[in-house]
Amino acid sequence: MFRLTSRPAFTLHAQPSYRNGIKHLAIRKQPYSDSVDTGADLKPESIAGPLKGVRVLDFSRILAGPFCSQILADYGAEIVKVESLQGDETRSWQGKGESEDWEEGSGPMSFYFASVNRNKKSITLDLKQPEALEVAYRLAKTSDVVLENFVPGSADRLGIGYKKLSEINPRLVYASISGYGASGPYSKRAGYDAIAAAEGGLMHITGHPDGAPVRPGLGMTDMATGLYTHGAIVSALYRRDRTGKGQHISSSLFETQISLLINIGANWLNRGIEGQRYGAAHPSIVPYNTWRCEDGQWLTVAANNDRQFRTLCERIGRSDLLEDERFTTNLKRVEHRPLMDEIFDTAFASKSSEEWVRILDGSGLAHGNVNSIQKAFEHPQTQARDMVQGLEWEAVKSKQWKAIGPPVKFGKTEARVGPRPPLLGEHSEEILAGLGYSTSEMKEFRRRGVV
Repeated sequence: MFRLTSRPAFTLHAQPSYRNGIKHLAIRKQPYSDSVDTGADLKPESIAGPLKGVRVLDFSRILAGPFCSQILADYGAEIVKVESLQGDETRSWQGKGESEDWEEGSGPMSFYFASVNRNKKSITLDLKQPEALEVAYRLAKTSDVVLENFVPGSADRLGIGYKKLSEINPRLVYASISGYGASGPYSKRAGYDAIAAAEGGLMHITGHPDGAPVRPGLGMTDMATGLYTHGAIVSALYRRDRTGKGQHISSSLFETQISLLINIGANWLNRGIEGQRYGAAHPSIVPYNTWRCEDGQWLTVAANNDRQFRTLCERIGRSDLLEDERFTTNLKRVEHRPLMDEIFDTAFASKSSEEWVRILDGSGLAHGNVNSIQKAFEHPQTQARDMVQGLEWEAVKSKQWKAIGPPVKFGKTEARVGPRPPLLGEHSEEILAGLGYSTSEMKEFRRRGVV
C-alpha cells in the first residue's frame, strides 16, 4: 500500500515457544529472501506487519511519542529513534532496586524505557552541530513519517521543523505532539500527563466523592495522545498514497484530554451539569460499581439496563427490590443512588468474591474481580491472547525480557514484539553506513561528539 523506502538486507524471523504460559520469541537475523522458509505458522507476510516498508524518523521522547511509534513498529514500520547523546530521559527512570536487574554496561536503561521502545533502532545525534543536522536531513529524505514532541517552535529552531523537512521530502507525513497544541495562549508551555489530566478535567471526576482529586494510576492522557496520533499518521499515509503529498499533523495532551471527556463533557456543554467524582461508580447507571466482599476482595458488577437489574436482583436473592417503586427504572435508581449503594454494600459483603463469581457466571452480567497486577498477568485470557511475550536479551541478568504483547490481532499480517529495545546509540554506525558515511567519517563524528 505504502511506498517502500528500500529492500531490507535481512529479515527478522521469530521462533516461538511457550514456557509457563508465556510466548517466548527467539529473534534471528537471516539474509533477505522472498522464499525463506519460516515454518508453517509464520509465513513471511505474517511477520512483516501491515506497515512493512514504512520508515519513521522518531525524534520523540518520554511516553506519548514513543508509545505512538511503538504501535507503528509493532505493525511493521521501521523506526529510527533519534536521541540526544544523553538519551531519552526515561532510560534513567529506574524503579527502586531495578539496577540489580541489568547487566553492567547496558545503561542507561530501564524497564520504563523498554516498555515503549521495542522494535526500534537508536542513533544519537547532537542536533546543534551541522553535521548531525545533515544526517537528519538524509534520514528525512528516505523516510515516510517524522514524529516529534518538542515544545512548538523548538523543532524549527533546531532546523528539523515541518517547513524545512517537507522541502527535502514533500511526501513526508510530519506529526507533532505537544502539551497544548501549536496555537493559543498556552502553546509554548511544556506539557505533562498529570497537568493535562488536571487542566483537562480528568482529575476533577476521578476519585471518591468525599476525597481529593486523583491522578489515574497510568499515564492515560499521554498514551491516548499516542493512540490518536498513530491513527492520524496512518490516515495521512493513506491520503498521501492517493495524492502524492504529505502533510503536517498536530496533536496535544490537552486536546486529547478534552476529547476524552465524552459523555461528561456533553452533559456540561448541553445541560450545564458539572462532572462529579463517583469513585468506581458510573455517573448515569446504577448499579454499576465495585463492592467489597466478605473476604476483602473487591468485585465489580454492572447492570446496564432494567433487564440486567432484574437478573442481578434474582442472583443475589433480592427479588423484592423489583417491586420497589424507587428502583423500577434506571432513572429512579440513579435518583436513589445512596440507598442502592447501601443495599448492595450489604449484599456483596455477605459472601466471598469467589462465591459471587460462581453465582454470577452464566448470568450475562458483566462482572469481575479487581485484580492486582500479578493476577492480571496470571489471568487465563491474558495467556490465551498472547498478551505476555518473552525475548532473549543479554542486557537483562535473567537473559529474558518479558513484554506486554500487542492488543490488536491481524488476520493476515501479524503484529510483532521483537526486536528488543535498543541500547543508547546502538545502531548509529549501521544507520550512518546506510546513509553513505565512511568509517573514517563516523570515527570523526564520534571524536567530535556529533553522534
